[in-house]
Amino acid sequence: MRVVQDQPARHGARHRALVAGLLAAALTLTAACTSGGGDGSSGWRDGDPNTAPDPKAAVTIVEPAADATDVPASTGLTFTTEEALETTVELKDSSGEAVEGTLATDGATWLPADTLKYGETYTAAVTATGDDGLPATATSTFTIMAEPANQVRISSFLGDDQVVGVGMPLVVKFGRAIPEDYRDDLQRRMTVTSTPAQEGIWHWVSPTEVRYRPKEFWRANSTVSYRVQAGGLPLGDGWYGRNDLTVDIRIGPSLIMKVDNKTKRMTVTKDGSVVKTIPVSLGKKSTPSSSGTMVVMEKLRKTVFDTFEELGPEDGYRTKIDYAQRLTWGGEFIHAAPWSEGQQGSVNVSHGCVNVSMTNGAWLFSNTRIGDPITVKGTERKLQNGNGWTDWNMSWAEYVKGSALPYEPPAADDDADPGVSPTP
Repeated sequence: MRVVQDQPARHGARHRALVAGLLAAALTLTAACTSGGGDGSSGWRDGDPNTAPDPKAAVTIVEPAADATDVPASTGLTFTTEEALETTVELKDSSGEAVEGTLATDGATWLPADTLKYGETYTAAVTATGDDGLPATATSTFTIMAEPANQVRISSFLGDDQVVGVGMPLVVKFGRAIPEDYRDDLQRRMTVTSTPAQEGIWHWVSPTEVRYRPKEFWRANSTVSYRVQAGGLPLGDGWYGRNDLTVDIRIGPSLIMKVDNKTKRMTVTKDGSVVKTIPVSLGKKSTPSSSGTMVVMEKLRKTVFDTFEELGPEDGYRTKIDYAQRLTWGGEFIHAAPWSEGQQGSVNVSHGCVNVSMTNGAWLFSNTRIGDPITVKGTERKLQNGNGWTDWNMSWAEYVKGSALPYEPPAADDDADPGVSPTP
């Protein structure tokens, strides 16, 4: 009987304890759901040891979108981040092999080192880490388009390890005209790296050719590397870039030629010092030489000038020439002219070329390189831009107008950085 009476009492105590426990839990839950840390974090999350806090940083992959197909093989990764102190990018193909690439200085784009494989599926992972040390990761899996039938060939006038003069423009040609609306995208994929660093810009001379020159002549004995990442890049009307292009060259000594029609003399300086003064004969009044700044485009130890087709049987001529160095597409050269040695230094008798003696022609030929500049002044005709590599015949202000991208002068401390040129 006593046992039976004791049971309701014990049951009541447990009931009261249970009600009190539930009430306390409810109050705790209410407080947790309605309160938060001073920094905006959740009090519930902060108080739950089994739930990790959210990272401060956030990241979103903009392109290529997840599950995208028919993606150009030139694609890079574009993404946005918030509160990120560090961002890392990883791209893998369908077999799990990592793809090498470079994060751009803007911290929002990443380009693979090589054109991606046609028809392949890739997975990108971009991870952003904030000052809390917690990483946030976004992923995107996408598939590259099938190889296109229409592809544009990209080529360079220069080859690896070539040594050129301080006036040499970097010349890139395309096998098909590039529409204006696509040139900015292409130019963003064209970079120049020089050591020491030198300010420069790309200039479109035609729909099929773009050139690059520094603001001043290249520094003597510097190294230059230029790259065009155009493989798989859309270039308009269903055409795509066929290939990437990378060229590494060296700049030789600073050899500069200056010709004054008034004195009929050429002054040759090497690394700032005058090394030779040469008597010349320029074009006569009926066929004057061009005044302006040109560069040596071609060197021919022996050749034949044949103008019968151009000038006809009465005015045309066919002459063997030694030590010829082309300056214009129109046919102006520096060359040896033994027949005019008596007039060199006093009278102009040429058809527009810079005539020198056999001895001086041989000396020049052995000392010059493709890309060495020559300036002629005081003649009756001005050099026409486009008649040769006339990049230095334009002012810097004129030259930058030929860029498909706005010109951005380098920051004051860029001169100390031997990295990529400030303007792509």
